[in-house]
Amino acid sequence: MKVTINDVAKHAGVSMKTVSRVINKEPSVRKKTYDLVMQAVTELNYQPNTAARNLAGTSSFAIGLVYDNPNAYYVIDMQNGVLSRCKDEGYELVIHPCCAQDPEMHKEIATMIQRSRLAGLVLTPPLSEQQDIIEMLDELGIAYVRLLSGQDKTPKNQTETPTSPKANNCIYVDDYAAAYEITVHLINLGHKTIAFACGDAEHKSTTERLAGYQNALKDHNLTVDENLIYEGNYSFESGVEGAKALLKNNNESNITAILGGNDEIAAGALFAARLMNIAIPEQLSISGFEDSPFSRQTWPKLTTAHQANSVISEHAARLLFSKTRGSRKQDKDIITTFTPSVVIRESTGPAPN
Repeated sequence: MKVTINDVAKHAGVSMKTVSRVINKEPSVRKKTYDLVMQAVTELNYQPNTAARNLAGTSSFAIGLVYDNPNAYYVIDMQNGVLSRCKDEGYELVIHPCCAQDPEMHKEIATMIQRSRLAGLVLTPPLSEQQDIIEMLDELGIAYVRLLSGQDKTPKNQTETPTSPKANNCIYVDDYAAAYEITVHLINLGHKTIAFACGDAEHKSTTERLAGYQNALKDHNLTVDENLIYEGNYSFESGVEGAKALLKNNNESNITAILGGNDEIAAGALFAARLMNIAIPEQLSISGFEDSPFSRQTWPKLTTAHQANSVISEHAARLLFSKTRGSRKQDKDIITTFTPSVVIRESTGPAPN
């Protein structure tokens, strides 16, 4: 197993930032600390990332936004949120689309940082969830903020240790809680057979939203049927195919509601239902997630979970700038956990008798 910078930090009893400073030969490191870290490097046979070490030069007044997401509305909202803060701070924004499945992606990002001499990065899912990228950035010592699906489970008032997760560089979106609430909304309308159309498997938001749906069913004594879960991706086309597959034998399954992993999936499911002459919401209720323009461009308009992506990314940028300025205290106005709120519209209604 490859030895990481976190392993060296743990072995030496120092922070990953300190290890990065030693590896990059920063003059401010005390000799005792330097010797301690180098001893750990030798004992663990740690091999620093060459690309990261070469990036230790000066940075410019620019930050980067790195993403891999097929949803154009999501990307635009993320850009706008970060840009609004960049203008206030006098920074430029470098936007870098990536393919998260590329095994050499960490090298591509390293090269981008080198060419643009970035002061920091905002990482969006699923790139923000990839450990090799995080390790490379830690080696480099560059400031970054991760957008993550989930909940901040770090105990309050806990100080960072060499082995603790860097919770203070994360912005969380509680997809689980929002999916749970939407599912409960459908259950309260009398729906007992509710299907779920998933997004991309590599996105943690998919597993979080699926878990929220499943646990809501369990908590209301309803069966979680794996046959009612369609594994797709975050696209309109996947919603169409998913709904067709789920509703193909609906006489046996008796599905009365579908929860889409996002609004594009839900819009595709609604389109497929129309083609099958299924009335919405009289015969089938459909709900989405994220409250993108897709949710308001369908007829009927979609019940969904409002996710303020531009606000989320603006707070991510604020957190990043607090790090690039070397501030020890986090801006008290920065929100680090967002829970999407349910917006009830015409696409959901009482379960048919």
